[in-house]
Amino acid sequence: MSITMEDLAARLSALEDKEAIRLLKARYLRACDLKQPDVVRDCFLPSGVKIAYQGFPEFRDRDDFVATFEAMACKPGVFDIHHATNWEIAIERPGQARGRWSLNFRTILMDTRTVTRLAVEYEDLYRREDGRWWIAETVSRVTSVLSEQIEEDGSVKVLAAGALAQA
Repeated sequence: MSITMEDLAARLSALEDKEAIRLLKARYLRACDLKQPDVVRDCFLPSGVKIAYQGFPEFRDRDDFVATFEAMACKPGVFDIHHATNWEIAIERPGQARGRWSLNFRTILMDTRTVTRLAVEYEDLYRREDGRWWIAETVSRVTSVLSEQIEEDGSVKVLAAGALAQA
């Protein structure tokens, strides 16, 4: 069986699309950590977006999501770390792909002296419009949590461990 130039071109295009999507997700997560709301906004499709993160209301407008992000995360004493791994990206058709990611998330809240670590699974839908890839849909599910309180004496008290309670 011989491989045609068209086959090679299609395979190369799929690899380039997957890399662009991987970089988009990294850009989004880094922007969350660095408290860059304009960059966060620019990762999502301008209209027709769905953002459904467990424990939060569902957003259908990226500006509403970014306003909530700014209110919760972009204030002094909030430190976040988003590390995505185990990515799987499948090109469904030209201009549309699905992705799955595992996320190791940590937030440090200085005002409450708490550290919370979450294991999260993302399922995303990506669309290419206007020559670039966007996050069109993102849904997350928390698979485990560890929340700790740092006491005045420096000792650590576990507040929650295991599965996250369903709302």
